[in-house]
Amino acid sequence: MPVPAYVAKLRAHIGHDLLLLPGVSAVVRDRAGRVLLARRGDNGRWSVPAGIVDPGEQPADAVVREVLEETGVRVRVESVGGVATHPVVYPNGDTCRYLNVWFRCRPVGGEPRADGDESTEVGWFDPADLPPLDDWSRLRIDTTATEDSPTWYAGPGEKHPALGQPDAL
Repeated sequence: MPVPAYVAKLRAHIGHDLLLLPGVSAVVRDRAGRVLLARRGDNGRWSVPAGIVDPGEQPADAVVREVLEETGVRVRVESVGGVATHPVVYPNGDTCRYLNVWFRCRPVGGEPRADGDESTEVGWFDPADLPPLDDWSRLRIDTTATEDSPTWYAGPGEKHPALGQPDAL
């Protein structure tokens, strides 16, 4: 996956040290209730579409862009599903903690297709028959299960298991 120019410039100054970045992800559900997932190009795992918010970009715009880039599906944002920080360690040693806002979205066009870089497969999955997912993906899916699900966040002092261990990509 290409590193955004903004992040590459920061890395030139700080090396592999911890970098806090804004991120977004989408739980896209079709009318049948199926969830859109993409197999990540960097680690081969299934996940909800996600990415970095570009400088000056609003999170809702970023999530619409990321879903389209990674899956070929155009979406409309319905609600904020939750917000949390999440650690990631990349294969090259870069460490990040993303402040992630996830959204419940619905498809409004396009056809699922992998981009061949950030995603290698894309598909719709029944919530009762999801492929293997990490706790971080499951948290985002579970917290957007219904249209009226409240916005999720870790309460003060809460140590949710999905948020503590970095994903090794």
